[in-house]
Amino acid sequence: MLPTLDTVAAKTDFKITFAPLSLADAYGTADHASNGAVVVMSGTVRNQTEGRTVAFLEYQAYEPMALKVFEKIAQEIEQQWTAVNTVVIHHRTGKLAIGEISVLVAIGCPHRHEAFEACQYAIDTLKHQAPIWKKEHWQDGASTWVSIAACEQLKSGF
Repeated sequence: MLPTLDTVAAKTDFKITFAPLSLADAYGTADHASNGAVVVMSGTVRNQTEGRTVAFLEYQAYEPMALKVFEKIAQEIEQQWTAVNTVVIHHRTGKLAIGEISVLVAIGCPHRHEAFEACQYAIDTLKHQAPIWKKEHWQDGASTWVSIAACEQLKSGF
């Protein structure tokens, strides 16, 4: 017999890696017999930003602190959406080509509404708080670091 969700803390899986991310692995890790929903958010490298052609992206992370932020996100999800039973956060570092997956967040939960909300909370919070930096390399050879401060300006409307 499976334990009830009331007695089991959310299962977590966090990863920061140079290796390509697997949608199937993230989904499989988030899946659970008590789920009615697994919501997966896959962030991919797009070919344009603000009308400029992107050649590739480069990600760097301060891994020990980023993993602590992932853990904090999972704890906050567990407090706010108590039915969530799995939280998966995987992020790439290094050089990523157009179309590659840069981040995966997967939430397993008995109900879809909570799974969607928790997934959105996880990706939004990660983008604002995790020490992971993105450098956009443009087709013309120029490059720009995208800072957490820029993300905060968008959030606050400045």
